[in-house]
Amino acid sequence: MELLIDGLKQAFILIVTGDSLVVEATLRSLETSGSAIVISLVLGIPIGLLLALTRFPGRSFVVALFNAGMGLPPVVVGLFVALFLWRSGVLGFMGLMYTLSAMVIAQVIIAMPLVTGLTVSAIQQLNPKLRLQSLALGATKSQMVFTLIKEAKLTALAAVIAGFGAVISEVGAVMMVGGNISGQTRVLTTAIVELVGKGDFSRAMALSFILLAVTFAATYALTHYQQKGTAIWRRIS
Repeated sequence: MELLIDGLKQAFILIVTGDSLVVEATLRSLETSGSAIVISLVLGIPIGLLLALTRFPGRSFVVALFNAGMGLPPVVVGLFVALFLWRSGVLGFMGLMYTLSAMVIAQVIIAMPLVTGLTVSAIQQLNPKLRLQSLALGATKSQMVFTLIKEAKLTALAAVIAGFGAVISEVGAVMMVGGNISGQTRVLTTAIVELVGKGDFSRAMALSFILLAVTFAATYALTHYQQKGTAIWRRIS
């Protein structure tokens, strides 16, 4: 209990004094995780829409792959990304190993299946007649798809929440491909692991509280928007 209280005190002091490690690791965590989520949305939502709205041979297998990807072990992701980006790897010529770009790539692979799978689920839960009604009222296919996205946006937000929570708390994959280099690739999770290894538990606890606070703040903002949308929908209904 004493360690928890000491960790809270240190977290407060580190934040108030603008500790360089805290500021650097926090901003880098938000930068990499935010970039990974945006990329995952840009790639995952269209793929999810395609899988939900079309039928083609092997579709069930592809959907099953994305669903299985939701539980993909991060260390396995880190290993395969490292193998591809390593100097002797297929993409080694790009020189991305131990960079923020490598960390973002690993995080995208972790988050995208969540976004895609939940998007497929959100669209499939809508009334099938909605598509026909939109087209019958003269909507183009693009307008019809936009209507479906609007109707499913609350569920889609759950994908953002799940994806963000998964990537900002990830440590194994980002450490394997990022290397936890001070001033370059160190984020909150890898900094915590390093401090624990050094036996600096109070400082590790402080960074843990900061990580929890950042995660909760982002999740709360998204959840508040999601629940606000639900309340508006109920009043209209």
